[in-house]
Order: sequence, then structure tokens, then C-alpha cells
Amino acid sequence: MLIDLNFNDFYEINEIVDIPSSYYKNSKVKKLNDIKVVGKLYYDIKDNLYAKFDISGIMVIEDDISLENIEYPFSIKYDDILEENLKNEQNRLDLFEFLWENIVLEVPLKFTKVTNLSEFHGDGWKLISEDAIIPNNNPFSELLENFDKKE
Repeated sequence: MLIDLNFNDFYEINEIVDIPSSYYKNSKVKKLNDIKVVGKLYYDIKDNLYAKFDISGIMVIEDDISLENIEYPFSIKYDDILEENLKNEQNRLDLFEFLWENIVLEVPLKFTKVTNLSEFHGDGWKLISEDAIIPNNNPFSELLENFDKKE
């Protein structure tokens, strides 16, 4: 969705946008739902293109433990100059590209809704929390002690 930036006072946006899956197919995001963009574009007194947007929606991401798809709501307030986002110096803004650049910053690095780790186990293994790790039960502790002595 390209926005022509040849306007006089301001350009107002109040839309629900569907970002094409090609933008996030190689990311942790599985789907983007109900992306609402509210705000305006305008030129400041130095003729810089300025944007003030509220962007919200729901991203579907994979749970890092259970691998189930989870809805993760997000909300972004963008209030900045936009010059680097112009498309091919043609005085147009690619709204999808702009939105994705800002949404990708909201994708959590690690996220889980799992609270009971005991459900995740198999033949000879089980998932435990970091709090359950016993430091004295480390088979490499002797090597680590020797490593510290050499410094």
C-alpha cells in the first residue's frame, strides 16, 4: 500500500490493514491479525515528513516451549521523522514496509504461556526450570574450578 506524499496540510490514516504474509514468512511471526493504524502524516516547518501513528494488533507466534500458536497483542506509538522510509525517492511511502519494520521490533525473543513444566518429558529427559538446577550436580564443575585457577 503506497501513500502519495503530495498533500498540503496532512494525510490522516484510520484503517485496518492486512500485511501480506510475504513480509513475515521468514520470521517468528506466523500471522498478523487486525492491524489498526490511526494517525497522520504531515510536514514540519523544515519540510521534514513527520508521522504520528498508533499501531495495534495481534500477532500469532509460536510458544517457545509447547510450540503451539499463541496470540500476542501489541501496541506501538510511533512519533518521528520518516525520510528513510520513502520508496525509491518517488515521494511515496510503502505503508506495509513501514508497518512491518515497526512490528518486527515488538516480536518477543522468547515467549511462553507454559506454567507447568512437568508436562514436558520423554524417554530419559524432562524439562526443568532454571531454578531447579543444582549447581553441585554439574559434571563440568571440576573443569570449571581448574579453569578459574589458571587465570
